[in-house]
Amino acid sequence: MSPKLRHLMSLADLTAPEINRLVSHAYALKNRSKPWLTPADFERQKNKNLRLPSQSLFAKTIALLFSKRSTRTRIAAETSAELLGGRALFLGQDDIQLGVNESPRDTAQVISSMCQGIFARVGEHSEVEELAKYSEVPVLNALSSLWHPTQILADLLTLHEHAESFNSTQLKSEASKRLVKLPKLRPLTIAYVGDSANVLHDMLVTYPRLGHSLRVASPPQYRAPTEVWDRVKELGCEEKIIWVDDPKEAVHKANVVVTDTWISMGQEAEKEERLRAFHGYQVNETLCREGGADPNWKFLHCLPRKPHEVDDEVFYGARSLVFPEAENRKWTIMAAFDLLFGKWQLGIPEGTEAEWEVDGAEEKQQ
Repeated sequence: MSPKLRHLMSLADLTAPEINRLVSHAYALKNRSKPWLTPADFERQKNKNLRLPSQSLFAKTIALLFSKRSTRTRIAAETSAELLGGRALFLGQDDIQLGVNESPRDTAQVISSMCQGIFARVGEHSEVEELAKYSEVPVLNALSSLWHPTQILADLLTLHEHAESFNSTQLKSEASKRLVKLPKLRPLTIAYVGDSANVLHDMLVTYPRLGHSLRVASPPQYRAPTEVWDRVKELGCEEKIIWVDDPKEAVHKANVVVTDTWISMGQEAEKEERLRAFHGYQVNETLCREGGADPNWKFLHCLPRKPHEVDDEVFYGARSLVFPEAENRKWTIMAAFDLLFGKWQLGIPEGTEAEWEVDGAEEKQQ
């Protein structure tokens, strides 16, 4: 295995500047790609020197190693790889020998001898760690029992795109540099209400390092495991995190309210116990009004959603960013594929203008 080979298991593996670069890169790729993908955008932009997004995956195959069902992650991965000029090879649990007649070690060595990247959606986190240990190509965690890094990248892009909702000052593009600038996001108070699972775990190791505060409401028996909290402390994030039992206390002054499934895949036997434990944790207007959330608070959910987690009024209402958030899974996964599998780098030196951030000069100068 190459000494320079880098995997991404959690956003805890990245520095804050690297996280920001990934989100900025996703924003640039989105702006570069969308004019090619919809008739209205193409008609409007066709005379402005349209440029294809990076083709860094040309002639490359990315293995999508999925042992769990997937909607957003699979669609995002397959369409992203194609936009980057490559191919996504879906390998479901019924398609290959992994877990039946073959070990993760052997599987990793075989796949990495034929593919140029592995995007793995697994059960136990140890499975993706084992794949990374023996792979000869980069491994990106698509979801595991402990971490969900690509979801938080999508959430970050969504919040930046809606920066004006939080009275943030947007960065102005400098026409001379022709850069696609990510809207600047002021420090936010982000509330999480629900089970301490993989989505929250990556929130805990990410948002505090980017200047945001976290207020988490979860029953004591469903809080982050020791191995996650050890990473939180290692990164110095604990000072910006408050844990409470009462959801109303968690949403106090919150700019953003987040929840997730209460019953993850594989926890179906615990359904009744969990529904009792999370009674009163549904996100709704009453909870946030009585808890004193910011009047303009917004809502995020990684999907799929159940009505006991958030009611229809919030989920389908003006506060909800869930569908832009879902679309942004594509652009952030595309950014990760481009940098990790295509260019084999997750960042660029500080102060260096990246080729992928340069947009068409004609549009910027008009």
